[in-house]
Amino acid sequence: MKKITLALMLAGAASLAMADGAALFKKCAGCHGAHGEKHALGKSAVIAGMDVATIEKDLKGYKAGTLNKHGMGMLMKGQVASLSDADIKALAEYIHGLK
Repeated sequence: MKKITLALMLAGAASLAMADGAALFKKCAGCHGAHGEKHALGKSAVIAGMDVATIEKDLKGYKAGTLNKHGMGMLMKGQVASLSDADIKALAEYIHGLK
């Protein structure tokens, strides 16, 4: 019984430590829409349903300051600066699932 309780506690702690794509997306929704359905500031592509790898690559490019799609590089760099690689992955997976 102790092993089962310990395993459940560890699983719960691990899930708390994992990035939450839905929570992270709240910051994005102001420009991209609640479901990623908007062209942010009338410039960007609709991001809902985009490929996970593309989203990750773009977010990492914005964070590094090497991507400036539609002149949004500096704005996006500020938005993603604090995201970890795990956050970026969780966010990309969440955005991919939006319809």
